[in-house]
Amino acid sequence: MTTIASTHAAPQSRRALRATLWAVQILLAIAFGMSGLMKLTQPVADLAAQMPWVASVPAALVRFIGAAELAGALGLVLPALTRIQPRLTALAALGLVVVMLLATLVHGSRGELAMLPVNLVLGALAAFVAWGRSKAAPIAPRTA
Repeated sequence: MTTIASTHAAPQSRRALRATLWAVQILLAIAFGMSGLMKLTQPVADLAAQMPWVASVPAALVRFIGAAELAGALGLVLPALTRIQPRLTALAALGLVVVMLLATLVHGSRGELAMLPVNLVLGALAAFVAWGRSKAAPIAPRTA
């Protein structure tokens, strides 16, 4: 026997999950978009002053990381928003999880322990979006 409260709880919790996913997607898109643009457009010497690891890797790798972050930022929002191939949103989030895992390894190996919480939080949020948009609250593709 179901009660009125239990029949309304599922749609409300699903609505809350969708709203939370959208909020996290937008926040991550802003964070990764800004970071990616900075790595793509700023001179490497200026970046090295702000991020010491930049001086120890090839400039092409810094630019590649920036491109990956920017692509991930766009992938978090555009496919879901347009409902054109919305499954790409979960894949973009998964890609950003990989970027954050690699960043955690690099910063950890360099002794830059202050960066680890940032990497872990961003990675966990991206994992939440990957799970949410692939399993819990996927977005239906646009129908023709």
